[in-house]
Amino acid sequence: MLETVIFSLLNGLVYGLLLFLLASGLTLIFSMMGVLNLAHAGFYMLAAYFAYTISLYMGFWFGILLAPLLVGVIGGLVERYGLRQVHQFGHVPELIFTFGVAFLLEEVVQFIWGRDQLAYNKPEILEGALFTLFGADFPIYKMFMLIVSVLIFITLFLVLKHTRIGLIIRAAVGHPQVVGMLGHNVPLIFMVTFGVGTALAGLAGAIAGPVLGTYPGMASGLGGIMFVVVIFGGLGSLGGAFIASIMIGLIQTFAIAIDGSLADVLALIGIIVTEETFMYDIWSTTMPQVAPLIPYLMMVVMLIFRPTGLMGARES
Repeated sequence: MLETVIFSLLNGLVYGLLLFLLASGLTLIFSMMGVLNLAHAGFYMLAAYFAYTISLYMGFWFGILLAPLLVGVIGGLVERYGLRQVHQFGHVPELIFTFGVAFLLEEVVQFIWGRDQLAYNKPEILEGALFTLFGADFPIYKMFMLIVSVLIFITLFLVLKHTRIGLIIRAAVGHPQVVGMLGHNVPLIFMVTFGVGTALAGLAGAIAGPVLGTYPGMASGLGGIMFVVVIFGGLGSLGGAFIASIMIGLIQTFAIAIDGSLADVLALIGIIVTEETFMYDIWSTTMPQVAPLIPYLMMVVMLIFRPTGLMGARES
């Protein structure tokens, strides 16, 4: 039992922080531009493929350094020559445009790299177990993912809250005209912010590819849960996205680790479910089967009782 709790806690933190790394870029873009970038998970996928290709010629470390930068540049160009052109027509055209970009990225990946999963491997220094507890190993690579995600959160927080660049970005969110009158190039700020946001998604893809797999469907695998994190934490709130990521990562991981059904869980809080209970088949569903639905149920409950999310900075 103690083994399950400890390893579920560690795995939940790793998964939650990976979700934050992916959602932080989307949160940054939304807080700056008010755009929910439906192509965000596509950039996550594209970076994994870039990192894989670069690693074949220059090694793993160059892959995770260069792939996010390449994706960030592509993201900036998408904003400058695509998204900016439809911005004047409102949010719906922006959503349709990013939706189209998401499809385009998936088709490009399949055209260049094919439909099969690629053998994107970890470097030897990150192979093996960091420690062994109760006869089970905790991989070094998962700790690497955890450390990178924490460093990114700290860096973003410090940059946005305690630097001149962060001050300009935060000012441009609510008062772009005033920032422009002070001599700052607001369109350039938007383009750079969009590029940085996609680069963060790219970093998530570059470090997650060896663990979660590098294949064309990897964008859809985390795309939905990414929006759950952003909505649950509060649109535009980096702190809210961080808390939501950790909560969802831990809850989903513990649900997968529980060897029991919904009825067993309800019994722990004094609710007894028998064969005569209405819709008994549903209550007999195992927790690992229910786990993928839990984040979406959390989002629905949050939208009902607090539509702005945990720490929502804006409502739309």
